[in-house]
Amino acid sequence: MRGVRGGASLLRAQGTRERRLARRAGLREAALPLLLAATVLLGLFLNLGAMPLFDVDEGAFGEATREMLERGDYVSTWLNGQPRYDKPILIYWLQAASVAMFGLDEFALRLPSALAASAWIAAIFAFGRRHLDRDTGYAAAFIAASTAGLTVIGRGAIADALLNLFLALAMFDIVRYAFEPRPARRRRAFLWIGLGLLTKGPVALLVPGGASLLAFALQGRTRDWWRAVRDPAGWAILLAVALPWYLLEYGQCGDAFLAGFFMRHNVERFLAPLQGHGGGPLYYLPAILVLLLPYTGLFLRALPGLRRLRASALDSFLWSWFLFVFVFFSLAGTKLPHYLLYGATPLFLLMAQRRGVLRSRLLAFGPPLLFLGLVAALPQLLQRFAPGIANPYLREALGQDGVFGPLWQAGAALLLVAVLGPALWREPPLWRRLAASGLLCSLALVGLLLPAAAAIQQGPVKEAALLARRAGWEVHSWRINVPSFSIYRGAVTPATAAPRAGQVILTRSDALGALGRVQLLYRKGGIVLARMPGANG
Repeated sequence: MRGVRGGASLLRAQGTRERRLARRAGLREAALPLLLAATVLLGLFLNLGAMPLFDVDEGAFGEATREMLERGDYVSTWLNGQPRYDKPILIYWLQAASVAMFGLDEFALRLPSALAASAWIAAIFAFGRRHLDRDTGYAAAFIAASTAGLTVIGRGAIADALLNLFLALAMFDIVRYAFEPRPARRRRAFLWIGLGLLTKGPVALLVPGGASLLAFALQGRTRDWWRAVRDPAGWAILLAVALPWYLLEYGQCGDAFLAGFFMRHNVERFLAPLQGHGGGPLYYLPAILVLLLPYTGLFLRALPGLRRLRASALDSFLWSWFLFVFVFFSLAGTKLPHYLLYGATPLFLLMAQRRGVLRSRLLAFGPPLLFLGLVAALPQLLQRFAPGIANPYLREALGQDGVFGPLWQAGAALLLVAVLGPALWREPPLWRRLAASGLLCSLALVGLLLPAAAAIQQGPVKEAALLARRAGWEVHSWRINVPSFSIYRGAVTPATAAPRAGQVILTRSDALGALGRVQLLYRKGGIVLARMPGANG
């Protein structure tokens, strides 16, 4: 009897343990989507409209959208009264629709990018869950949502988040087609490429085309790639989506559009640095380490996977996607860090796959601790070095008072201490502790670093524009490029080559000496509004 009772007790204990494990699994099942949603909301939507627009890019896109609405011209874009051929039309349409719904402000201009980035993360999750496993899908989406590079462009009133969404959707459908060659998947990829062509131009065709060719070639399936590329129905879909606007724009602007968009902003951008954005062949090596913060160590741990380039069709596609982007843009004359994000989507999936083999706490927590340490030390660094900067514009911009308060520094220190905890603990598993530090780094980026950078760089621009708007001044810019000024002033700010008597001039403090004797109307953070003396003055 005693043995029977002991056996029954053992069974009850085992049943209790199984129920406890089932409850934990159920809670984890429910917590994962909530955690991912909270990470997306924090990284992409928290205080989305609280910061002034960054120049040059956000200001240029925003002002072109404002002028589109003012002109009622939904085919061509203009910037401060001049034709703008930098990018195709889709992002401007989306920004214009958002402004029509919510009014002209930072939130409305940035909302299309935040929504596109959210859809990009959702696409990563759906692909990872289907072709890897559910937990890896969540891990890849979480890494993407809390990575510095995606967070920054996902909050920017620019075209890149939207382009990355279409690149991801196109490549995912190409991979699905490679696994199971259904015409619908191939033609859906053409649809995404067509929308990408409306977003940023030929790069939307180049990346999926080049990366998929490399992947098919590695698998000895070049003929299959060529057969898919020659699909007449696919090209019909692509042309039906993208061609009408290109024809309308050419009909409206003629050869100036061909020279400005295709030659200058595509061909010349590859052949030579544009607007001073150059760099050596190793430019993107440090760039990728920064873009993937705080998961830089996890990326380094995933790099040996390059040896498995042909291990599976999925590995071939993911690595080919990243390598094609890395090599192509390393060879290009114009270099900007966010170009590398066109090949970041496969890295999120590869890093998620390798999360379980990360063993080194130094490799895992060194990058987030370094990042948060620099954020915490930023006020002291600027206070120490800004006064010694020779250029008056930079000295005044970086030496502004009131940007960092005691709460800012206390918040940075608290986040640093919060990450030290997971770095020192031994439980839970290392990946979960790294994910917690990723969430804290995202909070530091969105809640501290970006607002501080906006206050330093853009706060005086917005303040000067609002002053000019209230005073009703007609303003001309000289030796400065801050298109957000026109958004906040609500009017075009034409550039002038030679300031004339009586004009109100927007310029930088390092150009002020060349104007001679002027009446200062505003000066802060290196931004200057000055009135030229009258004809008799």
